[in-house]
Amino acid sequence: MNKNFKMVAKTLFGMEEILAQELRQLGASGIEIGTRNVSFEGDTGFMYKANLCCRTAIKILKPITSFNVFKEDDLYDKIYNINWQEYMSVKGTLAVNSTVFSDYFTHSQFISLKTKDAIVDRFRDMEGERPNVDLDHPTLRINIHIDRNICTVSLDSSGQSLHKRGYKVANTQAPINEVLAAGMIMQTGWTGQCDFMDPMCGSGTILTEAAMIACNIPPNLNKEEFGFETWPDFDVDLYETIENAALKKIKDFHFKIYGYDSDASAIAKAKENIAAANLTEFITIKEADFFKTEKLQDRPLFMVFNPPYDERIAIRDVEHFYGEIGNTLKRNYENTQAWLITSNLEALKFVGLRPSKKIKLFNGPLESKFVKYEIYAGSKKFSKRDIT
Repeated sequence: MNKNFKMVAKTLFGMEEILAQELRQLGASGIEIGTRNVSFEGDTGFMYKANLCCRTAIKILKPITSFNVFKEDDLYDKIYNINWQEYMSVKGTLAVNSTVFSDYFTHSQFISLKTKDAIVDRFRDMEGERPNVDLDHPTLRINIHIDRNICTVSLDSSGQSLHKRGYKVANTQAPINEVLAAGMIMQTGWTGQCDFMDPMCGSGTILTEAAMIACNIPPNLNKEEFGFETWPDFDVDLYETIENAALKKIKDFHFKIYGYDSDASAIAKAKENIAAANLTEFITIKEADFFKTEKLQDRPLFMVFNPPYDERIAIRDVEHFYGEIGNTLKRNYENTQAWLITSNLEALKFVGLRPSKKIKLFNGPLESKFVKYEIYAGSKKFSKRDIT
């Protein structure tokens, strides 16, 4: 029987609680929330499941050892002494990624290089030849994390970042990260209980993530390869068992998911991506100016969108643009929960609606706010009285 071991799931700032909830629901134990990460325990099968099913994880790391380092020689010697033959063969390839939070060790690239040197030197000394480095598709990805004087060495079970789901075949300008999109939707509380809309859908990422959430489709089902698939101990039968169990939990969706964009090329790319994710039957998109649209159904609607950035709208238009967002919501979208993310915090003042919730997130390197506007039928006061 597989033994449980510690793992660390990396995520985006602001998504830690959501990720911990995902891991808990999947069956993890020993969950501890950190900054941009959640540590947990599970067995090999759970490692496969976490990679396949976690919507808000970027990486699933498997720590193999940790030790104190005070100088460069400490790092080299202790990396050299790890039995790397257990994790890869000399014919394999490797890549090293490092993060450092230390007064002495300040350059992550240097740490990666020193780690690589120690590993290949060990193979050369013991077997007379050395493995090669392959940054794109290595047999083994190694993660080094130095916090002050503690170095943790982990195997990267995910391979390429888990935000690269495998369905993004066509990109628009400034596409939103898939993990960020999924996390945003999950933070709204929408799980498929009503209609869903993205009025400025770009390449269709938010719509695609929404459809996968509504149908409980594993987010990384289309991923070409996980890191653990090239490990010597990869159990293909166990992985297929995990995958089949996840597929059996896919469910039907009985509402509408739809999106607009005023750019015809963006609509074409969104259709390509949605088709690549095999979700065309669940998502309807068309070329339209959101400011000239109105709600399709007289029933509750969740709206989540990522308005264009200042680089794509001249600064002189920002006040008008955000003002029209507020006007369109008030005029044409009663009984709607509208959420938007923006890094232009000043622009939110022009919406003309009071947000009922603000969540700090990062869209790439940009500090952003994810805000909620509740659009009631008539006044908020009247709506509440009418319900009771």
